[in-house]
Amino acid sequence: MGIRTFEPLKIFSDLYTVFLFTRSDIRIALIPVTLFSIAAAPLSSPLRLLDTVLWIWLHLLQFNVANQIKAPEEDKINKPSRPIPAGRITVHDATILRWALVPICLAYSALYSAQLTFVSLSMLLFTAWYNEHDGDKEPLSKNLLTAVMYGCLEMGGTLVAARDHTQVSDTGMIAAELTVAVFSSTLHAQDFKDAEGDRQTGRRTFPIAYPVLSRIAIGLAIPLWSIFLALLWELDALSATAFVAYGCYVGTRFMLYHTKQDDKRSCKHYSTWFSLHHLFPAYWYYHQGANGYPSLAFLEHILNGSIVA
Repeated sequence: MGIRTFEPLKIFSDLYTVFLFTRSDIRIALIPVTLFSIAAAPLSSPLRLLDTVLWIWLHLLQFNVANQIKAPEEDKINKPSRPIPAGRITVHDATILRWALVPICLAYSALYSAQLTFVSLSMLLFTAWYNEHDGDKEPLSKNLLTAVMYGCLEMGGTLVAARDHTQVSDTGMIAAELTVAVFSSTLHAQDFKDAEGDRQTGRRTFPIAYPVLSRIAIGLAIPLWSIFLALLWELDALSATAFVAYGCYVGTRFMLYHTKQDDKRSCKHYSTWFSLHHLFPAYWYYHQGANGYPSLAFLEHILNGSIVA
């Protein structure tokens, strides 16, 4: 009978393989959602930050594994460094990992509250809809499902970070709803760089279905959202000017520069822009306190002014 020896290098290699499933989403998901959670909760203690990051990462991992076992041929074109096309793990083993993560996510959530468990279950169900039931095949359902799952991550992270794990503040709820709205209308910014692989696998993204209109839409949506968010969160003049100017720059890039390398660079700028607005709940708490919450009163003033004029 052979005796198995302890192989620390193999363990580190396996852990790195698991990490690779989520590496591409650190900039667009893990960091922004963590920033949002500690800003919207707000963070109850420094130690709670580790719990928050772990909860977000586990749910992000289960989504990414489910997504990457679905179309490994697409990743060979768009993202060959991912663990399956790179040969670090087989589709069979990744499938086992995908379903093993379901009870892990639910059990970890149950340690905090029933409300967090419900958010976790919602995230898992939307993940199955997106991947196993082809919710990603059409541009509208792809964007909406991705945005809703992003909102689930934010709600869950906020519940973990907060002192009270059973409810989210009004400011946090408004911020999460805004994220879903912003993400669903600008998400296709990430699809331009992957158009070649998506086209070969039959995925019908917005840039593939409407190549010109999609660039015009993103070029307008990012600046307009920048103005709206700056007004809603009542940013000071300097912060508002900087945020809106950066949003205009990012939107203009997508309309003017069309190569794959240009789109990759533009996507990085989009990720930065998207991350920045996740800090606005903290800005609100600092300047307005925890009692009030953002409102759309500024829209009424603008509309009333237009009517009077």
